[in-house]
Amino acid sequence: MKTATLARLAVAGNRTDVLRTVLTALSALLATVAMLCAATVLSITGWADRYSVTLLVEPGLRPGVAATLILVSLPVLALAGQCIRLGAPARDRRLAAIRLAGATPGEGVLIATAETAVASLLGSVAGLVAYLVARAAIGDQHTLPTDVLPPAPVIAFLVLLVPALAAAIGALLMRRVIVTPLGVVRRVRKRGPRPWPGLLIAVGLAMFASPFQEHLPVHLPHWLPHSKNMTYVLLGGGVLLTMAGVVLGVGWISHTAGQLLRRYGRGPATLLAGQRLITDPWNGSRTMAALLAAVIAGSVALGYRANLATTFRYYDLDNQIMGYPYGRGMSAGAEPSFYFNAIRLVMVAVGLSAAVAAAGLLIALVESIVARRRAYASLTATGVPRRTLSAAILWQTLTPLVPALLLAMAAGDALLRLVPTHYDLGRSYRECLADNDALAHCHTPAALHLPNVLNVPVPWAELSLLGAGALLAVLVAVGVGVLVLRSSTDLEELRVG
Repeated sequence: MKTATLARLAVAGNRTDVLRTVLTALSALLATVAMLCAATVLSITGWADRYSVTLLVEPGLRPGVAATLILVSLPVLALAGQCIRLGAPARDRRLAAIRLAGATPGEGVLIATAETAVASLLGSVAGLVAYLVARAAIGDQHTLPTDVLPPAPVIAFLVLLVPALAAAIGALLMRRVIVTPLGVVRRVRKRGPRPWPGLLIAVGLAMFASPFQEHLPVHLPHWLPHSKNMTYVLLGGGVLLTMAGVVLGVGWISHTAGQLLRRYGRGPATLLAGQRLITDPWNGSRTMAALLAAVIAGSVALGYRANLATTFRYYDLDNQIMGYPYGRGMSAGAEPSFYFNAIRLVMVAVGLSAAVAAAGLLIALVESIVARRRAYASLTATGVPRRTLSAAILWQTLTPLVPALLLAMAAGDALLRLVPTHYDLGRSYRECLADNDALAHCHTPAALHLPNVLNVPVPWAELSLLGAGALLAVLVAVGVGVLVLRSSTDLEELRVG
C-alpha cells in the first residue's frame, strides 16, 4: 500500500472521527508536557540552592516532585486510550469494508495504527513545542528549572512514547475487525471472573512491607541485596501490584454486583444494569482504572500526612518528657508546613488526575451508548421510558464503583499502616532516665497526662472527602453522558446499519 493511500485512509471519516483525533491529540499533548516536566526535575543535579522552591533544592525531594508529575500524566494517558475508542462502531465498519475490498490483514493493521499514531504524534510534537515555548517565556531561573533541559535522547523517547502506546492500543482494539472483517463473533461467558486479584493486593502489601523488617515479621530474602535501589524497587513494586489488584478486582466486583442486582432487583432499571454487569464485568476495570489509581495515591498521601502529623507531635511530647526547653531536643529538621505543603501538592495532582479520569469515563460512557444505540432505540420503541434506561446506566456505573472506591481507599491506607504507626512515649521516659543522673529532669507520660503509646490515627474525614469527591466526579460524568441517550434512542437509529 502506498504511503499516500495509507494517509488518505487514515484520516478518512466523519465528524466523530475528527473529534476523536482532536481529543487524542490533546491528551497526548498534556501527557507529553507532564512527562517532560518530570524529566526536567530529574535532570537537576546536586544541591540546587539557586531555586526558591524548596522542593527543587534538596536532591531527596525531587523524585517525589517527578512522581507527582508522572501521576498526573497517567490518567491523561488513560484518557487517550478512551479517546481511541470513540466512534468505534463506525470505524469498525469502515475497516471491515476496506478488508472486504481486498486489503490484507497487515494493511488493516497499518491503517488502524496510523489513525491513532498520527493523532498522538501531532499531539506529542505540539506538547514539545508548548514545553519549549513556555520554558523560554517564563525565563525565571529562580522559581522554575528553566536553566535545565533533559538530554535529547530522553526528550525524543518521551515524545515518541505516547504515539507508540496509542498505535499499540489501536492495533489491539482493531484485531477482531482486521482478522474477521464480517465481525460475526458470538462470545458466551460460561463463568464469571474469579477473585484472584486479591492475591495481587496481598503480594503488593507484602512487598511494600518487606523493607521495614525491623518492625514487621516480613523479611527480605537473604539472596536479595540490601540496598537503597532494592528498597525503591520493593516499595514501587508493592504499590503497583496493589493498584493492579484493585483495578483488576473491579471485574469480580462488577460480576458479583450484577448477580445481586439480577437476583434482588425489583425494577427494570436494576435488572438491565445487573445483566449488563454480568455480560461485560471487565468494563469497570477499563473505565475506572485511572480513577482508582488516583484514589489509591490520594489515600497514601493522606495516610502519610497523618503519619507526619503524629511524628511532629511525638517530637514535641518527647521533648517535654526529656525536660528540654522549647527549641531544643528532637525536631523534624524543617518547618512542618514545608512537608504539609509538599503533600498538598500531591493532593492537587490527585485532584487533577481524578478530573481527567472522570473525563475518560465520560468518553467511555458516551462511546458505549453510541455503540448500543440500536438496542436502546429498540427498547424505547417497545415502550421502555428513557428515564428507565438512564437509571439503568446509573446503576451499572455506581454499583461496582462504590465498593471499588472503598477497596481503593482501604488498600491505600493499608500501605501506610505497614510503616510503623505508633510511638512509645514510655521508651522516651526510660531513655531519659538512662541519660540523666537527676530524676527531676524527666517526666513520666502520666505526669503530663499523656498516653504511653501514641498511635497514628486513620484520617477518616479526609478519606471520606476523597471518596466523595471521586464519586461526585463520576456522577457529573454520568449526568453529562446520559444527555447523549436522548439522541441515541430516536427511532431513526433503527434504520442505521
